[in-house]
Amino acid sequence: MANYADFQLGIYLAGLGGEKPAFPVSFKEVEAAAHAVMESELLDYVAGGAGDERTQSANVAAFHRWGLVPRMLAGAAERDLSVDLFGLRLPTPIFMSPIGVLGVMTEDQHGDLAAARAAAETGVPFVGSTLMQDPLEDVAGALGDTPGFFQLYSPSNRELSESLVHRAEAAGYRAIVVTLDTWTLGWRPRDLAHASMPQLQGKCLANYASDPVFRSLLEKSPEEDPGAVVGTWATLFGDPTLSWQDLAWLRGLTDLPLVLKGICHPDDVRRAKDAGVDGIYCSNHGGRQAGSAPALEFLPAVVEAAQDTPVLFDSGVRSGIDVVTALALGATAVGIGRPYGYGAVLGGTEGIVHVLRCLLAEADLTMGLNGYATIAELTPDALVPVR
Repeated sequence: MANYADFQLGIYLAGLGGEKPAFPVSFKEVEAAAHAVMESELLDYVAGGAGDERTQSANVAAFHRWGLVPRMLAGAAERDLSVDLFGLRLPTPIFMSPIGVLGVMTEDQHGDLAAARAAAETGVPFVGSTLMQDPLEDVAGALGDTPGFFQLYSPSNRELSESLVHRAEAAGYRAIVVTLDTWTLGWRPRDLAHASMPQLQGKCLANYASDPVFRSLLEKSPEEDPGAVVGTWATLFGDPTLSWQDLAWLRGLTDLPLVLKGICHPDDVRRAKDAGVDGIYCSNHGGRQAGSAPALEFLPAVVEAAQDTPVLFDSGVRSGIDVVTALALGATAVGIGRPYGYGAVLGGTEGIVHVLRCLLAEADLTMGLNGYATIAELTPDALVPVR
């Protein structure tokens, strides 16, 4: 069985012939390189966070308060990083979190397709956003044999929600991920300074423009009047009335696994489980939407309340060490956001694949050199608090 760490060996072997990596191998360098080439409005949209961005920074810093306990002579020369999720055996514990502006982060303006192709190449699942630059069916077709999940921003028009879910189901997505923390925009000073956002410029709205229910709300077709797409989308993007009483409706839309994204309190976990939800997604939206405590602080209590229900996690993950830490705190799978997004900026599919392989290699080496051969061995006892 090959280890993901073999990617590192490949870099060193290529170096014998004078070849260096095409892209940086650390997040800070990937981030800096991407920032250097991004147009200012897009850069601030992607890099910015809620308010003074302290939550965003705290998400990252929270990982630094934990350290892995090394165990020697543990027989960890070969590692198994596979996980079981929704009846699927996945080769890696990481997945690509939804990015609502991913579509315009590549040079060709087809970033969702780039991520889907990277998923096909690496086996890392992709969670496609409602806000895509290409229709969800086209993106699903690029996934190959790798599972894709569809993230739903539930609009105020319930019939449109139903249509989007049914389209995702028909396209072959393997789960529906409902984002709960973005029924309206958070206070984001960087975007406000530009007085703009990509969607209000008509970007990443392909799933709306291609939807029969959405099109029926327009007086003219999107091709005849693109501005009408933006105006109509703006009036129905989020549903502020969505409540626990509506979970029965959401659950009844599909037989696919239903995951709630943004769950951070154990009481909310228990209510979700009682409603028949199949997965909990612990996240504070990367600190982009509202100020809160660091997401990692919520994870242990969420995992305890979830019991045998899988828990997905994202927010602040920047390295393979972070991935291992989140797994040890009980996450079933760990989402990557900005790192792969910046990879998309630098090199489309190739850039995303590079970033994913770097993260997997670092996670694999972190486990192996510390004596952990399987994810099952990563328990809270494998961590100690770092002062």
